[in-house]
Amino acid sequence: MQWTDEAVVLAVKRHGETSAILDAMTREHGRYLGLVRGGASTRMRPLLQPGNSVRVTWRARLEEHLGTFAVEGLQLRTGALLAASHCVYAVTHLSALTRLLPERDPHASIYYALDVTLGHLDDPLFAAALVVRFELQMLAELGFGLDLDCCAATGRSTDLAYVSPKSGRAVSAEAGEAWRDKLLPLPAFLHGQTSGTPSFAEILQGFALTYFFLCRHVFEPRGLVVSDARQSFIAAVTRALPSAA
Repeated sequence: MQWTDEAVVLAVKRHGETSAILDAMTREHGRYLGLVRGGASTRMRPLLQPGNSVRVTWRARLEEHLGTFAVEGLQLRTGALLAASHCVYAVTHLSALTRLLPERDPHASIYYALDVTLGHLDDPLFAAALVVRFELQMLAELGFGLDLDCCAATGRSTDLAYVSPKSGRAVSAEAGEAWRDKLLPLPAFLHGQTSGTPSFAEILQGFALTYFFLCRHVFEPRGLVVSDARQSFIAAVTRALPSAA
């Protein structure tokens, strides 16, 4: 069996003296693992860095086998990303989140969201907004999507201000006023009621929202904790923004 696809490198683990196991998010085939012969060599190591975009050809005698990867570089971002700490932490966090997806299960929207986010990490504020959106999309892909389109109480799509921690549905400012202390703030940039880059305060609200539901539905049931890279990314963005210091 054989196929060729574009992919983003998520992680690499050395295998034996000269080879490596590549964990990659492919565009059409989902998250895939494969053996890269010579993957531990000085020639291949710069290619097999998390965050890089590559073209992979996977081969195996049977579909259920691990298989081997032939890898060709497309966009080697790692060198540029190492220049800023928020970029390094973002790559680590995004890779860890993507690796929660089951293997060999296509998630084209996650591949594109990952590729777009990695391509726009140079602007700390814009990157932070993209990471929040990526976390929201991961919740949906894992079966725990939030309903932020209309108010759970009134059905209206305007004046949305909160999210119910029980249902994951949006609530308008008027309908939620009496229970505002028990509801989660809903930043406007997550339901299309604003244009342009959101403020840092809104982005922090977004991170608080996704953190709550990621912990409840994704990490805690698996006995996992959110990676330290997430909080390190938020801290690095804070340091990079004079107005947030």
